[in-house]
Amino acid sequence: MLKNLSHIGIAVQSVAEASKFFAETLKLGAPKVYEAPEQKVKVAFFRLAEVEIELLEPMSTDSTIAKFLEKRGDGIHHLCFNVDDIETALAELKQAGVALIDEKPRIGARGNKIAFVSPKSTHGVLIELREVKQGA
Repeated sequence: MLKNLSHIGIAVQSVAEASKFFAETLKLGAPKVYEAPEQKVKVAFFRLAEVEIELLEPMSTDSTIAKFLEKRGDGIHHLCFNVDDIETALAELKQAGVALIDEKPRIGARGNKIAFVSPKSTHGVLIELREVKQGA
């Protein structure tokens, strides 16, 4: 079902501040920055070999990331895996009794279909599934 690890999501108070560390200290270069109003987040992606690091900053106090930061502070938020067909992956997980946050995909920061799997079924790790568009 899973093709590969797409990215590691890290919740941060400030994408600008956190980006300095990843860009300058770790020498990952300039990130690609996006806003995802649907998820109420600003995101910055750094590529490291085949995996990306995604920094997530809340755009409002009622966003999921703002709530995460309030409870836990900055840190790893989720792991994202690429899949070929997200609807099939979600159906297979549901059939296996896995708790899903999203039973239907939504659109993520870069226009790909995404869905989240509940940490209740994944030993405490929030998992994002991402269907990669052809050519992306």
